[in-house]
This record gives sequence, C-alpha cells and structure tokens, in this order.
Amino acid sequence: MRSYSLSSTPDAGRYRISVKHEPHGTVSGYLTTQLRPGEILDAAAPRGDFMLGEGTGPVLLLSAGIGLTPVLSMLHELAVRDSDREIWWIHGARRPREHPLAAETHALLTSLPHTHEHVFYTTARPEERRRTRAADGRLTKDKVVALSVPADATAYVCGPATFMADMQHALTAAGIDPARIHTELFGAMPSINPGLTGQAARTPHQPPGPPGTGPLVTFARSGVSVTCPDSKPSVLELADACDVPTRWSCRTGVCHTCTTLLLSGDIAYSPTPLEPPDGHVLICCAQPSTDVVLDM
Repeated sequence: MRSYSLSSTPDAGRYRISVKHEPHGTVSGYLTTQLRPGEILDAAAPRGDFMLGEGTGPVLLLSAGIGLTPVLSMLHELAVRDSDREIWWIHGARRPREHPLAAETHALLTSLPHTHEHVFYTTARPEERRRTRAADGRLTKDKVVALSVPADATAYVCGPATFMADMQHALTAAGIDPARIHTELFGAMPSINPGLTGQAARTPHQPPGPPGTGPLVTFARSGVSVTCPDSKPSVLELADACDVPTRWSCRTGVCHTCTTLLLSGDIAYSPTPLEPPDGHVLICCAQPSTDVVLDM
C-alpha cells in the first residue's frame, strides 16, 4: 500500500501524480526506471477530504518538499477557475534541485491576478537564492508571522508531520482560526490513543454542546451512550469528543488501525474504505445508520 496525491486538476478522466525518486525507494525506483507507457497498474482511486474548499476569501497554500503536490493541484484548480482570490504560496525546500515543479508553480502564480509567492531554501548557495528570489533558512513561526499572512485566510498545509505541527502553530500565532487550517500527511501516522489500558485520560463523558437527533451510539466498554449530532460525525470523531479511548492512524479507511467490533446496528461509510472489514467497522470513516453498539 502506497500513498499518492494528485498534482494537477483532473481533466477529461486523466489524473496526474508526481513521485519523488528516493535513491533506494522500491516503488519510486520502479515508477521512474522500469514502468513504461501503456502498462497497467492496479491503484486505489483518489480519496480523502484534503481538497480546495469553496469561498472567496484568501487562500494560503503551505508546503515542504514533495508535500507540494496536493497544494499544487489546488493551485491548478484556482488557475482553471481564473480565480480572483488572494493566493499565498509558501514553500520550503533544501535547494533548487530539490524543489519539484518550481517552474510550473511560478507560471501558474503569475497567471493569476492576486498572488504572493514565498520560497525558502535551507542549503542553497547565495547565487541560487538570488536567481530564484528565495529566502534563506527554514520556515519557522517567526518567519510565517513576519509575512503578514491574512488572518481570514483558509490554509492548506502538507509536508512532514513535524513541519505541519510547526506550521499549524505558526498560522494560529498569525491569527488564523484553527478551524480554517487543513492538513494532509503522506502515509499513515503512528497509532494514536492505542487501546484502553495504560492511558492517563479523562473518564468518558457526554460530548459538549446540545444533544443531537441522530442514532444512539453506545460505547459498551466505556459505558457511554450518545445521540449522534446532526453534523453526522464519524464514530471516531464522536469517540474523540467523548474521550472514549480509540486507535486510529489514517482516518480514511485505508490502514485498518481503527478496526472495532460492531455488536449491533448498521453503519454507512464516508469515504468508502478500500477493504471493509467482516463483522467489524472502521470507526474513522463509519457513520451510524441505526442505533449501534460498539465494543469500545
């Protein structure tokens, strides 16, 4: 199982992905040195919710390394729409040679009327930075705040896990509402909240806010029954709100880390998992269709 992101807008049934060739990468090596046009691969369809949202306000596309690809797809979408939104493009890389699709990105940005382009190189030579008009050093909270990004922007962030954590903190410090900061991580993260034992956590409780009108979700081991909110969260999101201990990693129905026994009731999935488990549910993308009881 491998993760990939689209790097352009789908056009007439065609998808484009861009893959970094790692020196000892089995899959990237195969794709770049052995695969030939016309050959057929089995691949899962694009999935997830890291997509450009509707709106007219400022858009901030923030990435590092090959994390550029999904936000580049969003930039393509803005270009196709001939968008007049204010667009901020901020990217970090080591040097020009390790800055993928830089010329394509710059061309898209110059084709739009209201854009800001900021590139940071950590190991580039002075002449490389001058030629590319890049800033020196790593993206930090202070550098992001100094750019004066608009506080009403919607931000999309992709890159290594530590980079995304740092940038979420930086954007919040810059005044952007955390609810408007969206992230995507390549691959699955380590398991979070692993199991029901050995955890210093709050006692499971009712979620905050007024009760919903949806199906009743019972977490049998935790002794909590909750009416599903009208916003139709996933079972995992509902468990998080109740401090019910869980296991999860991908949150898109791929990794099966969150597999949980369904004791009774029926569920639906959004998005549809790659391989639905038999007799169990993937709580990360499961939504109750009827009253359900879960072994958690």
